Amino acid sequence: MINKNSAIPLYDQLVNLLVKEIEEKLQPNDKMLSEREICQVYDVSRTTVRLALTELENMGYIYKQPGKGSFVASLNRDKQNLMDYYSFTEQMKQQGKEPQTKIIDFQKVYVNEYICGKLNVGPTDLVYKLKRLRLADGFPMMVEYTYIPVSDFPELTLDKLNEKPLYNVFNEDYHKIIKLAEEEFSASLVTEKEAAMLDVPIQSACLKLKRVAYDRTNKVVEFTISTARSDQFNYKVKHFR
Repeated sequence: MINKNSAIPLYDQLVNLLVKEIEEKLQPNDKMLSEREICQVYDVSRTTVRLALTELENMGYIYKQPGKGSFVASLNRDKQNLMDYYSFTEQMKQQGKEPQTKIIDFQKVYVNEYICGKLNVGPTDLVYKLKRLRLADGFPMMVEYTYIPVSDFPELTLDKLNEKPLYNVFNEDYHKIIKLAEEEFSASLVTEKEAAMLDVPIQSACLKLKRVAYDRTNKVVEFTISTARSDQFNYKVKHFR
């Protein structure tokens, strides 16, 4: 329960309690308690409750419907700590290999309807297209195509991308913090162009990964499609209950 003698602000304590309630007891689209009910249950003021609910909305745990209340967001069901998502650099280091990234292409483009839908942009909105080859000990491992809305990252340059990791650029140069990512992966076959970059035969088996990343306001800031060599690449998933 709320500890009013704690140095931790009341609304932060309430956020933690409500997050636990959502993760352990509620399902997507379940209705949250009303502000008045939360006040009574946790013995806090209406102001504290409103601050906590706003924070939960920003974190992607709930969504609000005017006149109806707050509901559990379906997006949250797949939410994990970002550190639990795949990191090429970290996995290669854990295997004792030296990771390397080569930027093959970087340009502003107009994208097709599918990518527009993933980024929530229109067909006339410019998007950065970033093509990278990931290597370990000089050995090609993965090809990545990343799409980023130009409007959210004006003056993004190749120099910035060569300087530091993409998410560091988001955070340090644009104050965009990735709060949530959705990933899906499936078995596939490499194309002729991918085979040349990965140094494998055409139609070799591969792993396809797709990632959509969201900032703290639940706005999409990145969509990435990756093709990884299946003979050299492992994707590990942990399940908790």
